[in-house]
Amino acid sequence: MDPQRSLTEHFEANRPRLRGVAYRLLGSLPEAEDAVQESWLRLGRTETAAIENLSGWLTTVVSRVCLDMLRSRRSRREEPIGAEATETSTARGEGADPEGEALLADSVGVALLVVLETLSPAERLAFVLHDLFAVPFEEIGPIVGRSPEAARQLASRARRRVRGAPASANADGERRREVLEAFVRAVREGDLEGLLAVLDPEAVIRIDAAASMSGEAREIRGAAAWAERFLAFSRELRFVQPALLDGSIGLIHAPRGKLSRVVMLGFGDDQVVQVEVIADPARLRDLEIAVL
Repeated sequence: MDPQRSLTEHFEANRPRLRGVAYRLLGSLPEAEDAVQESWLRLGRTETAAIENLSGWLTTVVSRVCLDMLRSRRSRREEPIGAEATETSTARGEGADPEGEALLADSVGVALLVVLETLSPAERLAFVLHDLFAVPFEEIGPIVGRSPEAARQLASRARRRVRGAPASANADGERRREVLEAFVRAVREGDLEGLLAVLDPEAVIRIDAAASMSGEAREIRGAAAWAERFLAFSRELRFVQPALLDGSIGLIHAPRGKLSRVVMLGFGDDQVVQVEVIADPARLRDLEIAVL
């Protein structure tokens, strides 16, 4: 077989994995595609006969490209590409379909993507490569310019941030998880009866000004008074996922992995007694979010 054709086929066989690594490192599908393309260009400038493990070499290269992008992003104090920027580039034919990226974020776990954004570039790389793709620390260390043991410590710190405080394992904690799952199911399916079944009849909802369509903070008491309107509003929240919010279980809405709002829940007597919808950027930044 022609060597160039063989090289191309090998690269294409590795592309899904490389894109998966890059997406988790960067949190943006267009940027991930750029990183993968850069690895292909670098491969073309390399004497491949000297590469013993091409798959490993490609993973290392795409990881280094992503690390440079993360460090550059942080040095310029830039946020990762957000929904508006992604949609604009897509409209010009430069990026992936926003719907496709939203589905990808949902499959990866939007809570995980949100928490990964809080890590340093080195922590993020060490955690993603080791915990999600089983790359040994002996290979991760040189990428981040640290010893294998230092890379292990980076991943350990990141792991603590990702997991947060351990969730309660007692009966109350388990029951709250069941109530949360029923709440999420009702929201996603637009099931009014199902939603009312997990709400206390006197449940109150508080919506901050940033999340309110009127631009003013609102408070409505009595589940029957607001549940149907909440479902109508929540049809936009296709990609809500459970998460730990300041140590308590709740929901995050993070289209394409970019945190937009959170829903904090208060529980009592096996039902939800309070719902708080928060979209104010300052309040979102102050929340400690972890994967449930």
